[in-house]
Amino acid sequence: MRIFADRLADQLSKQLHPIYLLFGNEPLLLQESRQSIAQTAKQQGFEERYRFAIDTSFDWNQVYDCCQALSLFSSRQLIELELPEAGVNAAIAKELIGVAEMLHPDILLVIVGTKLTKAQESAKWFKTLSSQGCWVNCLTPDLQRLPQFVQVRCRALGLKPDAEAVQMLAQWHEGNLFALTQSLEKLVLLYPDGQLSMVRLQESLSRHNHFTAFHWIDALLAGKGNRAQRILRQLEAEGVEVVILVRTVQKELIQLLQMQMQAKSSTMAQVFDSYRIWQSKRPLYSAAMQRLTIARLQTLLQLLAQAEVLSKTQYDQSSWPLLHQLSVELCLPQVKL
Repeated sequence: MRIFADRLADQLSKQLHPIYLLFGNEPLLLQESRQSIAQTAKQQGFEERYRFAIDTSFDWNQVYDCCQALSLFSSRQLIELELPEAGVNAAIAKELIGVAEMLHPDILLVIVGTKLTKAQESAKWFKTLSSQGCWVNCLTPDLQRLPQFVQVRCRALGLKPDAEAVQMLAQWHEGNLFALTQSLEKLVLLYPDGQLSMVRLQESLSRHNHFTAFHWIDALLAGKGNRAQRILRQLEAEGVEVVILVRTVQKELIQLLQMQMQAKSSTMAQVFDSYRIWQSKRPLYSAAMQRLTIARLQTLLQLLAQAEVLSKTQYDQSSWPLLHQLSVELCLPQVKL
């Protein structure tokens, strides 16, 4: 069974599964999911809670002891296993399957990890555990899903934002859901009637959005010029190193150039498979390849090289204007002669 984190509370009210798999890149959703499971489990008699951080030197006997040390007078146990950021290797996978085989009604197993890859989703250990329990998706909502996420949060707190307020809350807190939670709690106190408008938000809140170089890259690939410039201005204001952005976009441009060359003799699907482009990212790369010819990509790489040389040799001259120029030109539609 697979659900999104915002549906976990409804699921817990109906049934408590023996295994919960919490995977994603959003700290707030991972934290809240763990808390919700622990609260529900405690209400059902799981009074003991053990947390283990797994690494290559971890002693799995600690987990096995928890599973076996039960008697008529023992409390039911909640066992949380935090997987390493590097993922699950063969040795850890073997132990996870072993733990799953030892579970019984007095043990509730929660496994917490970062965003899953397609290979991990297809792995034997993951299929074994997910078939026995519930997989909770704790990924950060993308820009399309974020307004809906904001709306659900507001409704739960009794807040009634209008459409403009929802969009503003989403834009101001993109990439920083902890700040969104704090802002909504503040608004509950400031406006007991729950009515939220753009004016009220501007009077009460400041921006808390947090962008990374990867948000900028996604906007560039999609050809969203205004969004790309907004993200780049924020990165500049936060003091992000130009070299980091140069290296990140350089990798994408070189890959796009290679993909365009391969596309002359292969289908688009074959090109994507060759470069292991995730399904969720393929629409972005498709948009970029339709817009950016080989000649344009070569020109953009030359402009990027200028920005890199300037950032490394001319300390009294900013290279940010060249990055902004690159950002604009990357998003321009293809000119048809």
